[in-house]
Amino acid sequence: MHRHIRPALVSILLIVFFSPSLTAQQSDFILENGTMWTFDNPPVEYFTETYGFSPDDAWFDDVRLSALRFANHCSASFVSAEGLVMTNFHCGLDAVNAVTREGENLRRDGFYAATQREERQVPGLFVEQLVEIQDVTEEITGAMSGAENAREAFAARDEAIENVELRLTTDAVRCEVVTFYNGARYSAYRYKRYNDVRLVFSAELSFAFFGGIYDFWSYPRYSFDCDLFRVYDNGEPLKAQNYFRWSAGGPEAGEPIFVVGNPGRTGRLVTAAQLEFERDLRVPYVLRLLENRKEILEARIRNHPEEAEQWFDEVFGIVNGQEAYYGRLLGLRDDELIARRRAFDDRAREKVMADPDLRDKYEGLWKRIAEVVGERREYARDIYATRMNGLGVSAHVQRAGAIAMWREQMRRPEEERSQFYSGDASGMLRRQLTGPMDYIPEMERMTLERQLEHIRSLLGTEDEIVRAIFDGDTDAGAVAARMLAATSLDDSAVVASLLDNPESSLDDAPFVRMAAAMLERGREAAQADAERAAKLEEETLLLGRALYDIYGTRIPPDATFTLRISDGIMQGYTYNGTIAPPFTTYHGMFDRHESFMGDAMAWDAMMGGNAFDLPEEWKNVPAEFDRDTPINFASTCDIIGGNSGSPVINRDREIVGLAFDGNIESLAGYFIFAPDKGNRTISVHSAGILEALRHVYNATRIVEEIERSR
Repeated sequence: MHRHIRPALVSILLIVFFSPSLTAQQSDFILENGTMWTFDNPPVEYFTETYGFSPDDAWFDDVRLSALRFANHCSASFVSAEGLVMTNFHCGLDAVNAVTREGENLRRDGFYAATQREERQVPGLFVEQLVEIQDVTEEITGAMSGAENAREAFAARDEAIENVELRLTTDAVRCEVVTFYNGARYSAYRYKRYNDVRLVFSAELSFAFFGGIYDFWSYPRYSFDCDLFRVYDNGEPLKAQNYFRWSAGGPEAGEPIFVVGNPGRTGRLVTAAQLEFERDLRVPYVLRLLENRKEILEARIRNHPEEAEQWFDEVFGIVNGQEAYYGRLLGLRDDELIARRRAFDDRAREKVMADPDLRDKYEGLWKRIAEVVGERREYARDIYATRMNGLGVSAHVQRAGAIAMWREQMRRPEEERSQFYSGDASGMLRRQLTGPMDYIPEMERMTLERQLEHIRSLLGTEDEIVRAIFDGDTDAGAVAARMLAATSLDDSAVVASLLDNPESSLDDAPFVRMAAAMLERGREAAQADAERAAKLEEETLLLGRALYDIYGTRIPPDATFTLRISDGIMQGYTYNGTIAPPFTTYHGMFDRHESFMGDAMAWDAMMGGNAFDLPEEWKNVPAEFDRDTPINFASTCDIIGGNSGSPVINRDREIVGLAFDGNIESLAGYFIFAPDKGNRTISVHSAGILEALRHVYNATRIVEEIERSR
């Protein structure tokens, strides 16, 4: 993959950047790259400058050990001395499903273990605690020093990483080497894994996801996205040495608060040219695929409401992805934000040119990246249009593509075929291709119609593939219906004939004929693009190292689904000509419920009903329930996917909230952090959690456990 990297680059790859050069340092932190600080280099100086708060090593160690990684996709934390773990409802969905017994619907109805014996062990669920961090930069880069070219250097790096992970992994601790700044630094993160995790509490779906798809990525919010689990050790609740105490009052206006979690992935250490490619091509393409699938799913559920629950997980994933990409696209189309990235590029270039050592290593880097990105634009549309697997591809196109590939492979001498087209593998593949097709006709027609429309929009009406598909017709729906009515791809005998006679005509197999043309076009584009992709990877790697050489840890590295701490304050913002409050209360939730009851527009495919309906127990809360209690709040902390379930704490290491989402403005945070543009983290308020547990769910033992652990 790296064979196109210039051999002269190897000397640059081997440089160990332990600190930025003195000439490159500046007094301020570069906050447009965010505040996802690592525990390797905690930003004490920045916290002191910003908040007058200077935590010591013991503070950071306790925070690190109190935080958790929840399975392989979320964050969590210990919140009591008895191993109680808090995360989001949406993070715990799989676990709730896993412990649901016959006749139950825990996802819909919720769960509370009134006694410890009733806590249900979740098969396969684990949490991980980051117990140690070691800087292994010198060891990794040292292993690369004997390489004669870039490919050898990368191979040596990969081998060194594997060796470090093997050496530092024991029966009790797992090691994972983390790459920061595209290879400027490497750290060995050692995790203790807890495999006995049991469900304690989960809210009802309609309360946890109050507002449904309408309130996704919005604010003000009224969502109780909270689940509680417990870690056991040798069959008994874990005696946690490190855990977050609880702040019943929650955050005060203006006080510093911190999100501690595992943000998944950001793309901030890139150039404006790379972001413009995302803006113009990749993000709109993915967004259209998601929008199409959402329309198809909603149509299916509207016509078959009894199926709403079986489609829930996919609808949730699609809507979540759709809103994420939509918000990212809004940010990418914000000229001011792109201008900030260009200005950042310009400042970095100026610093490079002002320092002879930096100039020798990085001169021309930004220009080269722009050139490669420009070349990749030429091939993107062909690659996107000729996809024959994955989201947005009809079952018939997928099968036709597999048949076209089979026929192509079988025309080659056996020794030149891919391993999947010889021996036992080919027999298995042949059985799959001649077996029954799994699709719902109504949804298949809609999928094909949208795929054909998408191909035409990408390639244009005069493209030869488009002309062959549409054959003078302009109605993609009519073309799709006609193709499906005429096809025999679900006839095993017809498919077997196409497989057994790879030289036969495709006149009577329009799907396969179309797929063969797409296969050829897509391969040509992919091969041409692969060289550019390798080149861009090389240059992006250099970019990360250049930025670290300039700024050091005054900018945090991109997110890697490893533990970070982000700072901020509880704060509202202006939007749509009005003001969003710093926090919302249960009063607002009840008002939203009452305002939308009986409104057909509030019907939500994901919820299978009115998105603003509440569970029965919430329609008659006890008199002692305080509706003035905050339920959600907004803050200027910096999060992204993976942060779901992150504890929000104050300087006293007390829980003040539970991060569960960002607003639509936060989604530009994938490439730039801009709290002045309304980027906000949305969290469940600590007081709101206790109020619900105490007065609605009668979870007295849990409330007392939390209060006992303060």
